[in-house]
Amino acid sequence: MSLVSDQAYRWYCSELHVHSVLSPCAEIEMLPPLVIERALQLGLDIIAITDHNASENVPAFQRAAWGTGITIIPGMEVQTREEVHVICLFDTLEQMTVWQCAVNEALPGLKNRPEYFGEQLRVNAEGEILKRDERLLITSVSLGLQDVVQQVRALEGLAIPAHIDRRAFGLLGSLGMVPEGLPLEALEISRHLTCEAATERYPSLHNFPLLRSGDAHRLSEMTTLTSFYMAAPSVAEMRLALQGIDGRKIVVR
Repeated sequence: MSLVSDQAYRWYCSELHVHSVLSPCAEIEMLPPLVIERALQLGLDIIAITDHNASENVPAFQRAAWGTGITIIPGMEVQTREEVHVICLFDTLEQMTVWQCAVNEALPGLKNRPEYFGEQLRVNAEGEILKRDERLLITSVSLGLQDVVQQVRALEGLAIPAHIDRRAFGLLGSLGMVPEGLPLEALEISRHLTCEAATERYPSLHNFPLLRSGDAHRLSEMTTLTSFYMAAPSVAEMRLALQGIDGRKIVVR
C-alpha cells in the first residue's frame, strides 16, 4: 500500500546542473537575480547550483529565490581523481558544508589564474561581488570516484556522474564504462543526447535512470528536460522518484 496519496504528488520541472560566476568557465550573467529570472521564464520549479568543487554561492541563490516558488538545491560539480565530473546534491546547507570541507581538504592548493581560467566570484543575492576566490577550483581533487560516491551517500546526498557521454570529464569518456559495483542511483547525459540515443549507443545504460541537464554556463543553456513526480522538491524525494517508490517517477524529454 502506498504511504503517500497520489493527490499529494505534483510535477516539478528541474534543472540540476547550473553554474554560477563562482565557476571560472561560467559567463558573468550567471548571477542570482538573472538565473532566477530565467528560471521563472522557463517555468522551472527546482534548480541545483553546481559550481566546480565549490558551493559558496548557494546561499545567495537561495535568498534570491525566496518568494518565487523556486527551490534551490545545494550542489557541487566535483572533479574526481580520475577526471570524472560528478554532480553532488544535498537537501541542506549543513550537509553541503560538511561535503565542502572534505573537498577543500582534497583540493591541490593551487592558485587560480584568472587571465587563463576566468574569474571565480562570490556574490550576494543581488549579484554584487563580495570576493574573488583565489583557489584553483577547476581541477581534480585527490578523491577517487568511489570515494566521492560513498561519502556523498553517507551524507544522504545524491552523487550523479555528469554528462557521461562527453569525451572530456564524462564517465564513459574517461573510464570507458560504468564501473561494476559502484552504487550509482542515476546518470546524467548531456542536453545534446536523448535517452533513446544514449541507451542505443551505450546498452549498459538501460540499468540506470537517466537525467538530462543543461550544464548551464550561460542563461541560454538552462533546460527544462527533466521532471520529477513527487511529494516535495527535495533530494530525498528525488531519490524515491528515481527508484519509482509509491508512484513517484521521473520523466525526461
